[in-house]
Amino acid sequence: MMTQVGFLPDETSSFVGRRAELARLDTALATRRMTTLIGPGGVGKTRLAVRAARAAADRYPDGAWWADLSPLYDDALLLPTVSDAVGLADHTLRMPVEALCEWLSDKRLLLVLDSAEHLRGPCSHLLAELITTSPGLTVLVTSRQPLATRGEHVVRIQPLPVDGAPDALRLFEDRLRAADPHADLEAPGDRAAAADICRRLEGIPLAIELAAAGIGRHTVAQLATRIGTRFDAPVDAEDLTASRLDLLADDSLWPRRHRTLRTTIGWSHELCTPLERLLWARLTVLRTDFDEASAREVCTGGPLTPDAVDRALQGLVAQSVVQWDGTRYRMLDTLREYGRMWLTELGEERAAADRHARSFLGLARRAHDGWTGPDQISWYHRISDTHLDLCAALDHLLAHDVTAAQEMAGRVGFFWACCGHLSEARGYAQRALEAGPVEGTHRTRLQWVLGVAALLQGDFATAEKYGALCTATALYDRDDDGMLGATYLSGLTQLMTGEPAAALEAAERVLRMTEPGRAEGEPGSSGEGVSGASGEPGGSGESAHRLRCRLITVFALTALGRLTESLPAATALRRSCERGGEYWTRSYADYQLALIALLQGRPEDSAAHARDMLEGKHRLRDSFGIALGLDILAAAIAAQGAGARAARVYGTGHAYWRMVGHPQRGTPELGAVRENCELQARAAVGDEAYQRAFERGQADNAEVGLAAALQSGLQP
Repeated sequence: MMTQVGFLPDETSSFVGRRAELARLDTALATRRMTTLIGPGGVGKTRLAVRAARAAADRYPDGAWWADLSPLYDDALLLPTVSDAVGLADHTLRMPVEALCEWLSDKRLLLVLDSAEHLRGPCSHLLAELITTSPGLTVLVTSRQPLATRGEHVVRIQPLPVDGAPDALRLFEDRLRAADPHADLEAPGDRAAAADICRRLEGIPLAIELAAAGIGRHTVAQLATRIGTRFDAPVDAEDLTASRLDLLADDSLWPRRHRTLRTTIGWSHELCTPLERLLWARLTVLRTDFDEASAREVCTGGPLTPDAVDRALQGLVAQSVVQWDGTRYRMLDTLREYGRMWLTELGEERAAADRHARSFLGLARRAHDGWTGPDQISWYHRISDTHLDLCAALDHLLAHDVTAAQEMAGRVGFFWACCGHLSEARGYAQRALEAGPVEGTHRTRLQWVLGVAALLQGDFATAEKYGALCTATALYDRDDDGMLGATYLSGLTQLMTGEPAAALEAAERVLRMTEPGRAEGEPGSSGEGVSGASGEPGGSGESAHRLRCRLITVFALTALGRLTESLPAATALRRSCERGGEYWTRSYADYQLALIALLQGRPEDSAAHARDMLEGKHRLRDSFGIALGLDILAAAIAAQGAGARAARVYGTGHAYWRMVGHPQRGTPELGAVRENCELQARAAVGDEAYQRAFERGQADNAEVGLAAALQSGLQP
């Protein structure tokens, strides 16, 4: 269980020097609301920001949080990225900026926005609002230029000193040994040659790292000579295309006094083999960190066979063009810009975008097919972690292949709804429906995604509308799975609006109609497996929609007070999910088992089921589900007489409800459960002790509070 407060990237290599800069940043963070760390590309802004934020993190009760803006290709993604970074998964219909301001309004935290130069205007407007509405917020930004936001304090970072200071030379030596543990500068003339390299490179850290990576092909002395030759040679304008000349003249990208870095990157590019250069260019289409499989899918083509991609990727890692942290690969933004220039030069931008879109459409298909299998959690995280790439692929497909876009939006929509990306799920599904004709299962899925997203946002009228549309479409297409999905959507809407009898009747009818093995036109069975009282049909082979439809029957039976039927139904459903490795529906079956046990006067069993639910929801990063689970756990603890502990868990639940932007939600019968929980807890410890414990739970970092709630035992 994670208990750390906040998130900052790991440092994967040694940190050299920068004592004075760290001291200046520490003072700035202690005295200023907003600090922007500026400097040219490759000078080390990100590494310095990580180190400074980590040193200052203990001063912020609500943690230090990191948002990497470098992959963002559209300012529309800025708000979702920052919201994700600070743990907000808004489930409301509010404007996203309003939700973010409200979430941060009482927080005392440090927010770091890395690589903001390409979004200076949008970042400036957003931060002006956040700083005005969130008095406890401190912001650190890295950018090549100031944002020009009111109250901005600018700290400029220079390259490492090269005369009379050892930092640049030490960095060169550290990176030399990182590439080859046996390497050193003990041969005659090596230290002087290395010092000359650092001077030639003006102490720019990225340039030094790239040069050190070239030692595998040269001695230090040879490297110094080649770099000297390169830097002394005039630029031959006749060898440059117009676009490259424009790039060299762009002082926002390559400041005049630091075009040394451009020259070094160009020299590193020349050291690459032709296939390594081609891979460098093609990799730039990926927005997020990637693995070998993604690199092969996106970059294979022509001379780059899958095996050639693997070899070229290792070559780029050896030359520090691509970084490897032991699990994933990534490319620094400055190097990505250079590779993107060459992608344009090669005329491959459209082809690369096509391959990228096909790759992530394939990911969406595999994730959709794997939802009910043992890898559900892995797929869930993969879809969450590749969100920016999926958005980029969808945008490309909406412009160039509408049918593929419609399929993709339908397949990733439920993942996004579960991950808290409700606005994106709803927005892309709507755009896909409006982009052109769509028939069959793709149409049903898109309507279903729209309905589920609306339901989770509390827009019951829209959810009801799309539930009816899904039903009509599925009936027309004779799509059994579509019927099950439509019934889940309509049934959940009815449950939320106080109509459990209607939800139960529809779910039981459709489960019979679509029972596996039923011949066409044959009436359904007598209901075995519908309420769950008679068995467990389907096992791990049941579709996701069928499992969800069975869940509706469990919720409805409980809401109707038919606990002797809902208990075996929930138990059977949980076993079906467990056999298949399915966690999402299983966790809601656990939730129902907790509620049933509480209503039957078995609070110890209720608490155990609630903790099972919370474990599953935590693995899925489902904030909405965690909020529901904490409420029922608090009620179970209160029923055991542990008033202070119940109050603290209840307070943590309120913190999670704030995280999703809603007051407490759920089916109507939960109102009485929550009221009784508070009454029992207050009666056990008194109003004053209850309030103290409740406020402690509210004030806890969400992860810390959840970890405390999951501990068994009733001590405060």
